[in-house]
Amino acid sequence: LTGECNYGGRVTDDRDRRTLMCLLHEFYHPGILGSEYQFFGSLGYYAPPEGTHESYVEFIKRFPLSQPPAIFGFHENADITKDLNETNQMCASLLLLKSSASNSGSSGSGVLPDDVVRTVAQDILSRLPANFDVELAQARFPVSYANSMNTVLVQELTRFNTLLDVIRSSLQNIQKAIKGLVVMSAALEKVFQSLFDGRLPEMWSKVSYPSLKPLASYVSDLLLRLDMFASWLAGNPPTVFWISGFFFTQSFLTGALQNFARKQSLAIDTVQFNFEVIGSFMPTIPPEDGVYIRGLFLEGARWDFDMNLLEESQPKVLFSPAPVIWLQPVEQTRTEATDEPTSSSSLKVPPRRYDCPVYKTSERRGVLSTTGHSTNFIMNIRLPASKVESHWVKRGVALLCQLDD
Repeated sequence: LTGECNYGGRVTDDRDRRTLMCLLHEFYHPGILGSEYQFFGSLGYYAPPEGTHESYVEFIKRFPLSQPPAIFGFHENADITKDLNETNQMCASLLLLKSSASNSGSSGSGVLPDDVVRTVAQDILSRLPANFDVELAQARFPVSYANSMNTVLVQELTRFNTLLDVIRSSLQNIQKAIKGLVVMSAALEKVFQSLFDGRLPEMWSKVSYPSLKPLASYVSDLLLRLDMFASWLAGNPPTVFWISGFFFTQSFLTGALQNFARKQSLAIDTVQFNFEVIGSFMPTIPPEDGVYIRGLFLEGARWDFDMNLLEESQPKVLFSPAPVIWLQPVEQTRTEATDEPTSSSSLKVPPRRYDCPVYKTSERRGVLSTTGHSTNFIMNIRLPASKVESHWVKRGVALLCQLDD
């Protein structure tokens, strides 16, 4: 009642409401009236016995000043994540102070900022490949009713060409501005400072895919994406798609659904994905329907490749690679039928599953774009798990397309 009615009008996102209901269930629970009930299974955290106001205050004062992550439902690795976030915030603040001081004309080590930025710009320009030939792509992979991936490829190449144009022109103009050949505008000055600090320039991020990586890692990641599409353009679509390499991931997923819908003469809104974990095995032949994907990372949990299910994270390991997953398009009625066993004799214990959200970055938040899709959230992938879904919800388990380093 509290979660659905009282908070229901304020918490509109379905994943936020799922988290809210799981947390409220720890407190709106019949067992809380018993003396042996522990919140989140942690020792020392329980409802105080009935008493006076002073007794409740004294009971609260006995709690430690620093609470363990388990009392919030988190894994012990959450402490490491918290410390890393605080350190990153401190370093970002120090970097702002350093950036202000560096405007005086020296980087502190005797090297002028102009020399540093000029070197960085030359290095990036030398590594950037030429723009994709979109006309060649349209000739090799023409628009086809039976294969929507051809359209996805051309759209992706166009988006990357736009990004390459912005990166290349800004770096060339920076070099000219350093030499005094063009005026150092306010936009170029921001790019200059970002290159000097090793951060992704705002001018690039406006036309780029979401990324929290520093400049060096961003460039390396971009080159890997470009190489994937160059190989696709030169040959055939990959057997296992690197889902993290797509600029607009939702168009790729829609293309996979559309291929199946047109093949089966179905309305695309009646088709959705079934998920089958392939494991560490790398398929060599594409599936008859759907796509194989790779390149995801698990945060808050790990994948047990021996048992082929979701398990607890290893101590001090914040991220772990996810297995190859088969996104199999099926009709919605068939998907719902496969969620539970058909009879009690087929499975004595119902399978435990977790609808794991997939995000493009660890920021885990975005805005709705003009296409109606989130700029960060992609989809939910249903994974077999060793524990009930509420456990992983409180753990904050999610799949990420890329890491921050």
